[in-house]
Amino acid sequence: MKYAHSIKLTAFSYENEDSKSILEALLKFFPFSLEDSKVILNRTEAVGFNDKKIEVFEVTLVKDNLIDQFLRNLLNNMDKNQKEQILNQLESRLDKNLDFFVRFDKNSWIKDERLILTDSGKCFHLKIRLAAFPKKREIALNLAKKDKNNYTIVVRS
Repeated sequence: MKYAHSIKLTAFSYENEDSKSILEALLKFFPFSLEDSKVILNRTEAVGFNDKKIEVFEVTLVKDNLIDQFLRNLLNNMDKNQKEQILNQLESRLDKNLDFFVRFDKNSWIKDERLILTDSGKCFHLKIRLAAFPKKREIALNLAKKDKNNYTIVVRS
């Protein structure tokens, strides 16, 4: 069963942050080598308020096997409370295009390798384009709740 057409993970490194540690933490989301898997890590520079430099790291997955590995690794790194919180917030995390959004606290992942959901801007942004067919909100919501064995994401370990 296909869960997503694509996954995009983005992180911002602001002028006063250590971009090397942010990049290293971003790469820990992936249980495979980006280079060996021929996945591109995009690095761009932007200018924020008061002309402060921002480095943007972005990885997009489109191959089904890499998406499956990524999602499995993500769920294995989340505790039961985080999974339950996502289930309780499914409606608000899914937009009209059936893109599913999650943010993880940057500091807790960098320092402790703990995935903590957050609403703040200092985070890793995850966008999952759900593979709902037909393309309907109800189908996408049900898809977001299931794993390959039709267990909800809370049960999956």
